[in-house]
Amino acid sequence: MTVTQQYALDVYRAAQRGEAAPPAPLLDEAAAVRELRDYRRFRAVVAERPARGRIRAALARRLSGHRGHRGHAAGC
Repeated sequence: MTVTQQYALDVYRAAQRGEAAPPAPLLDEAAAVRELRDYRRFRAVVAERPARGRIRAALARRLSGHRGHRGHAAGC
């Protein structure tokens, strides 16, 4: 049973019993992920590092260095 199906069943049961509906799934998780992202950006700024695009920049450096290494080996 998926999370959505379980939620629908819980809402149905609550309605049958006259109780309040349970909170929607994954709302707290999304807020926690946003809070973690904001905290990591804050820590990057405090440490005087770029707050955005660090992963993409690191991958670009890695890939460009990797290509250069292959070209150098081919020239030997």
